[in-house]
Amino acid sequence: MPLEPERFEHLVARSTDIVVATARSGHVIYYNDGAKRSLGYTQDEILGRYVAQLYPSLDEAKRVMRAMRSLDYGGRGVVDSFQTTYVAKSGEQIPVAISGTLIFTESGEEDGTIGFAKDLREILRKDQLATLGEVAVGLSHEVNNPLAVIVNQVELLERELLRLVGEGDASVELERVDAIRREVGRITEIVARLGEMAEQESYETIDYVGPARMIDLRRRPQRSLEPDPRMRGLRVLVVDDDLGICRSLDEILQAEGCVVETAGDGEEAMRRLEACSFDVVLSDVVMPNMDGYELFREVHKRYPEVSVLMMTAFHFDKDHIIKRSRVEGLGGVVFKKPVDPARLRRAILEAVGSKES
Repeated sequence: MPLEPERFEHLVARSTDIVVATARSGHVIYYNDGAKRSLGYTQDEILGRYVAQLYPSLDEAKRVMRAMRSLDYGGRGVVDSFQTTYVAKSGEQIPVAISGTLIFTESGEEDGTIGFAKDLREILRKDQLATLGEVAVGLSHEVNNPLAVIVNQVELLERELLRLVGEGDASVELERVDAIRREVGRITEIVARLGEMAEQESYETIDYVGPARMIDLRRRPQRSLEPDPRMRGLRVLVVDDDLGICRSLDEILQAEGCVVETAGDGEEAMRRLEACSFDVVLSDVVMPNMDGYELFREVHKRYPEVSVLMMTAFHFDKDHIIKRSRVEGLGGVVFKKPVDPARLRRAILEAVGSKES
């Protein structure tokens, strides 16, 4: 049963492809709903206009017409999936593949053109994702191997430092070792994120410079535990000369519902304590100007109602700071390699609870 002309015209009008027909003069005489959706122009804005308005330039419009008249793209008078670019009303350039033909009169003279254009943006995006996925898998594999070696060597280096120093002072060297470990951890997370993106074929972008964008490799926060309602509203002062530690703890504690402020050393912490009240002070052990023990003693003396927790990157107490502080009532100790959110929550609640009881 042949398709009735009215039915065929209705199908073309409703097609999701961009369908444009022109008269012999090059002016648009047909423009379907799919073109309106993709390009943004209404029929009234395009019908009767020169077709070059839909292209980036007159030269590009002429290139398409030359292709229709050549034998290289499907035969004379025909193009099959010929790639070019349309320009939407918004100014966005849209890559398309045109399949079209010249229209002839009964006497064989050219009477116009009609073209069906496929929007290639999604297809090209998927091709790019597939390529990026292949790169990501290869990169993850190549980077993970040397990272594993670095992590192992850092662990061995730390053990050797402890053995060589004995009871001596190696705090600076060990802080540097810990900084290496943290940064390697960040690289490992980025590589893991890249691998996840490749597997899921989901890539998010962020603004970079001007119109440029880059893939967002920052790991999305994943919380395995729901916030404890007892943490909500607790005022916590985080004290550490490492800005990265301050920021990460700030994020963790704010996610728990705490009100968080940070200080870079003990002296700054005391100034903040003078300005407003806190429930908990979470302080590093080794800091310039005033170390954790000195800060603990000052807080204990001037603000006995405030709980103090110590943070350390080391599994030993070479200066007996933690030991002395514990004897004098220290709330607890948290290791920051890296900080375990569940352990941190538990330590804060225990410290606050002991003050209340």
